[in-house]
Amino acid sequence: MLPPIPVLADYGISPTHGFLPDVLPLTRLPDPYYNKWEAIVANLQGLILSKRLRGVVDRLPVLSTIGLEHDAEWRRAYSLLCFMAHGYIWGGDSPSDRLPPSISVPLLEISEHLEVPPVATYAAVCLWNFKPLFMDEGIDNLENLATLTTLTGSLDESWFYLVSVAIEARGGPIIPLMLTAIAAAREDDATTVTSCLNTFAERLDDLTTLLQRMHENCDPHIFYNRIRPFLAGSKNMADAGLPHGVIYKDGSGKETYRQYAGGSNAQSSLIQFFDIVLGIEHRPTGEKKPQPATQEAEREGRAPPPKHNFIMEMRQYMPGPHARFLGDVQAVANLRDYVESHSANRPLCVAYDACLAMLRTLRDKHIAIATRYIVVPSREVRARSRSPEATRRKVNLATASRQRPGPQGIAFHAEEPKDADGKKGANLKGTGGTALISFLKQARDETGEPAVEEWTRRFMSRQPRTTGQGDFFAGKPDEGAGLQVGAVAETEEVVTMPGLAGSWTMDEDVGGICNY
Repeated sequence: MLPPIPVLADYGISPTHGFLPDVLPLTRLPDPYYNKWEAIVANLQGLILSKRLRGVVDRLPVLSTIGLEHDAEWRRAYSLLCFMAHGYIWGGDSPSDRLPPSISVPLLEISEHLEVPPVATYAAVCLWNFKPLFMDEGIDNLENLATLTTLTGSLDESWFYLVSVAIEARGGPIIPLMLTAIAAAREDDATTVTSCLNTFAERLDDLTTLLQRMHENCDPHIFYNRIRPFLAGSKNMADAGLPHGVIYKDGSGKETYRQYAGGSNAQSSLIQFFDIVLGIEHRPTGEKKPQPATQEAEREGRAPPPKHNFIMEMRQYMPGPHARFLGDVQAVANLRDYVESHSANRPLCVAYDACLAMLRTLRDKHIAIATRYIVVPSREVRARSRSPEATRRKVNLATASRQRPGPQGIAFHAEEPKDADGKKGANLKGTGGTALISFLKQARDETGEPAVEEWTRRFMSRQPRTTGQGDFFAGKPDEGAGLQVGAVAETEEVVTMPGLAGSWTMDEDVGGICNY
């Protein structure tokens, strides 16, 4: 007997807003008991700027969670404490590897209640951290959104969060749409499945347009140097000053170091939902596609079983009901099998392949943004840091890629990290603590693997053309007569992006922001 198709209300998911809360996030906790939390967050930027946040938090009493009643209050408290925690950890000249009980005790209790880790997750900074400016307008409109809390007080940080909020809101209706498609496939209703897939592809194009608006109000240099360091977690952050993680002090005296990934767009349940309903398999980074003979037999619920990789790990950072929803959708996902078993139905196959193409395009745009916001600033900073003078610098995620700490916090220039093949920059980490562009590019390439039509498979597996190294004498004999065809040197992939100041060129093999 087939498992039932999930009902959105059972998981607290809105049919119109998706994984955003159906009740708007609170702008303030209603109980005056929590005024101290609200006061600190209201002055968070000033306290960080003056380097007085840690002193204020250290003197803060441990507040009970007994005054939190409705889910919206628990979510507001979680967001407040996560912003306070990251400001405390990353707001000094060097990171703090200990959180005081005034933050850690209530944060651990609230995290357990909401089934999320005690760290600034995607839910804390995006899903539960926005408000509409005009109540009679939609929250999928970027011009109608504002953030509730930021660490820097900058327009750039607000815009960075709000682009994701708008994407979540615009993509929300896709969830019931694709559950309808799954039900239609069970009834062998190819017309309905095709219609749903066509609408899905169109909405994916809308999401790509929203993502491309990141450049409008978020400056790459401000993001890299000011915003991104605060969003880092405590996992794989030895170079940023947290070799062991963070101790959440609870007064027991038995605390141990904890390690958590920072906020990452891989924690978006919406993007993972797209992969699941389309039957896209994501393997651990670097693992190749298995040969057809080794793949599992066709079955309903072909969406691949969980594997130990970054994408599956990120489900642990989603609100518990959202993660359970993805697991239950995975058990009923049947669209890939249905389309493959109806390969003679060309409109159906084209609609399915269009969804894959649109999702791959979305990931292509994210790679371009990741390159502009991480790779380019990191290399510019390294170029500036090649000074013989040692300077006193902060230690955080931004400085980790350009320096190694010396005595008394003196920072010295470090060579750009290389991978096993000697390619520079391949080990740059994102806030989630993973090597990024290699992860992003593999996720993009895997998106096209289920394509049904042969032309679609060829189109989505194409490789960008390579360009020469600009060496006029390369491949020419010493006497300068004639070109030796076939002697072209192997080059890196190059992507050219238009910008406000003309165009810039940069390889896209390394870097990343917060991964889709």
